[in-house]
Amino acid sequence: MFIIHITKTHLFSFMKSFLILIASFGLAFNTYAAEKSLSPEDMPQGFKSGDASAGSSLVESCVACHGTDGNSMNTDWPKLAGQNEKYLFEQLKYFKSGERNNALMMTVTPYLQSLNNKDLLDIAAFYSSNISTGGQAKNDTELLELGTKLYRFGDIKKQIPACTSCHSVYGDGNNLANYPSVAGQQVGYLVSSLKAYRSKERNAGEQSLVMQSIAENLTDNEIDALANYMHGLYK
Repeated sequence: MFIIHITKTHLFSFMKSFLILIASFGLAFNTYAAEKSLSPEDMPQGFKSGDASAGSSLVESCVACHGTDGNSMNTDWPKLAGQNEKYLFEQLKYFKSGERNNALMMTVTPYLQSLNNKDLLDIAAFYSSNISTGGQAKNDTELLELGTKLYRFGDIKKQIPACTSCHSVYGDGNNLANYPSVAGQQVGYLVSSLKAYRSKERNAGEQSLVMQSIAENLTDNEIDALANYMHGLYK
């Protein structure tokens, strides 16, 4: 069959080009989609949610960094509250298997390895069911202008697609496609994540290859601008 002859490199090169194409036309569509979007319950996806109540009893080891409800207090630690449940579930599995590494998460890896997939799904459901506290972008005109431009329109010349193509106009991601929410996320975490993609240090999952190909074209200043803009996004 045709797709068998396509290498992974060619496949993700195509995906990147496709995202750039979307970026050149997609703002109007995304605005409409944001207004008319389906609720997660209405989306035709073959994914069964976990038990948030059960998950609440499994997060004692997570509280120190992520807060009691998933709203971390440290800029370098990610907020999990309100995050896409399926995305959280997959990331927990990556940490459990060792495919994704992080110095802080290594301390709880043994605990994750003691849990089954049902437990991980329940934890994801718990955090997803909570509400993110949001954030406030730094009032820096130049940084905000650059962040707005990159997030909403991308940079075709540098092969950087608009972030709205996957993460939506308001940064709440895409539950159907399993793209994470970035709205209100901690600045330090956003910066370190984009740099980890750029250096290819973060490489768990096929979606990471797309992010690597995008982040490799971002400068430190552009990463700072995007992180600041996304931190202040809210719906």
